[in-house]
Amino acid sequence: MPLGGAADRFAVAIGNALVGNPPAAAALEVSLSGPTLTADSELACVLYGAPFEMSVGGATWEAGKTFTLRSGESLRIGGTPRGMRAYLCVRGGLQTPIILDSRSSLEPLRTGAELYCQPGVIQVRRFQYEFVWNTEPRLLHVVEGPQADWFRAEEFYPQSFAVTPASNRMGLRLRGEALTLPERELVSEPVCPGSVQVTRDGQCIVLGVDGQTIGGYPKIAQVISADLDKLAQLRPGEVVRFRRVAFETAEALYQTKQAELHEWVTRLRTAEVFAS
Repeated sequence: MPLGGAADRFAVAIGNALVGNPPAAAALEVSLSGPTLTADSELACVLYGAPFEMSVGGATWEAGKTFTLRSGESLRIGGTPRGMRAYLCVRGGLQTPIILDSRSSLEPLRTGAELYCQPGVIQVRRFQYEFVWNTEPRLLHVVEGPQADWFRAEEFYPQSFAVTPASNRMGLRLRGEALTLPERELVSEPVCPGSVQVTRDGQCIVLGVDGQTIGGYPKIAQVISADLDKLAQLRPGEVVRFRRVAFETAEALYQTKQAELHEWVTRLRTAEVFAS
């Protein structure tokens, strides 16, 4: 089974904290362009992540700012000028079916679908956090992959790669100067989100949260845990580069990011308690 769940776990945790939910409460992931949703009861909501254009009850609204969607009102989510994904979080979480202890779904939302939520209202709150996590070209920190010695590091690390349109939650297909492949084959072995595989044409694929668990392509690198959320916000046409770091650095960056997330979630949930 793939890992699944939110592609940007930092964003969904902050969005859930804004409406008083635990970090892993089920939310609706929006990619590049969003849906139009109509409420049949009052709902306490926020759209958090990439700065999508949106309107609430016909009035323009700012992503990242909480709102109460009244019964009969519509929420319209348009596109985003930067980034790729955002999360519609509703107080109480989306009440989707639980399968294997998870509410995640691998299917997109279809026209006419119903999302079951708990009624609620919320004061207007806004979380000001700079969304742009990097300047062009985007930078991904990696540690060496199990087959790193199959390739020439000087072909991989200095160059830039473009994200192609053939990318999704399973993985990002990149296009760059083809890497030189050795005359050898790899027996299929475990892979995970962030694995940088090299295909037979010398191009790279970075696995995402819905990626397979077993793969036969050699892995030149592994995106560190602290940078996995960045994969969710890379859109077609953007350029990425890879920077190799030591395992100790990867661990330190992960601990720093987790501490930052814990601090913000604690602050937001504490503020929610006092507001209530």
